[in-house]
Amino acid sequence: MPKETEAKHRLGPQRNPAIDAAVLEATRQLLADKGYAGTSIDAIATRAGVGRPAIYRRWPSKAHIVNEAIYPVLDAEQAADLGAGLGAEGPIADQVRALVHGAVALFAAPATRAAAPGLMSEVRTNAELREVLVVRMLAGVRVELKRRLEAAKERGEIRAGVDADTLLDIMAGAAIFAMSVRDVEDPGPFADSLADIVLHGIIPPGQ
Repeated sequence: MPKETEAKHRLGPQRNPAIDAAVLEATRQLLADKGYAGTSIDAIATRAGVGRPAIYRRWPSKAHIVNEAIYPVLDAEQAADLGAGLGAEGPIADQVRALVHGAVALFAAPATRAAAPGLMSEVRTNAELREVLVVRMLAGVRVELKRRLEAAKERGEIRAGVDADTLLDIMAGAAIFAMSVRDVEDPGPFADSLADIVLHGIIPPGQ
């Protein structure tokens, strides 16, 4: 690689997007092929065709690479739309169904299925990593979901007391467990069933 190109990479904001894309794609391939434990910095560098220094200039650890490879990074505008989840504002039931299906689709991807349990273990034991990869990443989504639930309460579409954090935890947690632990093969029917339980519960009306 030419020296002038390497110099640009060290500047951070001018880093080569082609290297970023190659590393993230190599990470997804390795996760699907070898799982989280079998995905190492060396293996990522080899498959992406880059050197370890190029990776470490961009990401401080494997967990950071994996997180970026499998989870979308939402800017302020995307958070307001909850990515492809809630979509346009409308009846809250439609928004929740869309969010459930979006969450299940995200965790059903082969790389995400393989990575989610290992990544959760790392963020559980590393407070700094958890702050960067979980708290900050989900902050905008949680704020926007809370706003939409409050609007739905004012319209009389949902009962009082529905907590946005708990609702998001239920949807994401169920999707992770079904896809990464139970290894559900067909995400569609599971997403339909989860959305039905989230929206209607398990107790018959009037009881």
